[in-house]
Amino acid sequence: MLPDIQLGDKVTLRKQHPCGGYDWEVVRLGADIGLVCLTCQHRVMLSRRELNRRLKKRIPKAGVNNVNA
Repeated sequence: MLPDIQLGDKVTLRKQHPCGGYDWEVVRLGADIGLVCLTCQHRVMLSRRELNRRLKKRIPKAGVNNVNA
């Protein structure tokens, strides 16, 4: 199951992007998840299932309390 992903979260994927980066930022949520490479600014769309398979680590957005009210 996919962890609770929010806009602005940083994620580390298992495989390296061709530019050499592993770190991505979440920029779109929906049926597909939009990601931007933090090294080269390349944008990709991954299905939730594919992101769950490739995800290595999730870093929540800094300075935001991720508590549901």
